[in-house]
Amino acid sequence: MSTAEKPTSTFGPSALATPANVLTLARLLATPVLVAMVVLTGPATWTLFGVWFVCASSDGLDGYVARRQGTTRSGAFLDPLADKFLVLGVLAALASIHELSWLPVILIGIREVAMSVFRAYAARRGVSIPARQTAKVKTLLQDIVVGLALMPLVGEHHIALVRGLLWVAVAITLYTGLEYLHDGRRLLAGAAGPAGAA
Repeated sequence: MSTAEKPTSTFGPSALATPANVLTLARLLATPVLVAMVVLTGPATWTLFGVWFVCASSDGLDGYVARRQGTTRSGAFLDPLADKFLVLGVLAALASIHELSWLPVILIGIREVAMSVFRAYAARRGVSIPARQTAKVKTLLQDIVVGLALMPLVGEHHIALVRGLLWVAVAITLYTGLEYLHDGRRLLAGAAGPAGAA
């Protein structure tokens, strides 16, 4: 790729007020509204599905904007946080109105919180743990499950299908957590090696 074809990096890695971060924060702020809508008007309406679709789609949009204008450390922290907040918030709302079981929601929540804590622990030691392709599949499947639960054509008539897919999402979520833990421990051990030998 020539220099003329490469995206221009508008923001440095320490920037906070970026368009990508604005999109991410908008997704974070929209989550409580969507959760309240699920509890008050759910379980499945086209309005809910539309709001969910916009929120979930903004994940890809802010990632695209970040790649075009320059990725930042704040964005790398906020983007996955917003994804987890959105998915877990809506799943918990659906469980609270008895559309979904609490157990799979709790298992997904434990994994997401544990991996966020581990990621912060690794970052304090200067280690960044890259996401595998399976983690992207996990996120996509979680998004699909929530979307189907909120879609009237599916959620109102085929909730058993949604519940089955949720357990598939749980299995992949836990598996990717083990992958992440394995990769993190290996990278942490490598980072500590030279220091221990010095």
